[in-house]
Amino acid sequence: MTESSPPDVSFRELQSLIRKMYFEKDEERGVDGTFMWLMEEVGELAAALRQGTHQEKCGEFADVIAWLATIANVAGVDLGAALHDKYGSGCPGCDKFVCDCPIDEKP
Repeated sequence: MTESSPPDVSFRELQSLIRKMYFEKDEERGVDGTFMWLMEEVGELAAALRQGTHQEKCGEFADVIAWLATIANVAGVDLGAALHDKYGSGCPGCDKFVCDCPIDEKP
């Protein structure tokens, strides 16, 4: 990491930060209401990927990840553990760290 690089944030740290900032509102809104906000952000990301600036794309990626962390908080899911359990030993489709699943298959 260079001096100008921002610090890396783990999913666990992000999830904790989002919980501190928003949990009361998120819990009141529930999973269904929060999921709708996530879908709105996914749509905004899709638009930014098609015609947005690099800065707009970065902002929309951040929003999608933040809303995903929000849903995980409300649902009681530890994102760090979930990611490790699913991908920590390699591709869930072929069990390799460099996936060799056929391109037309979802691993």
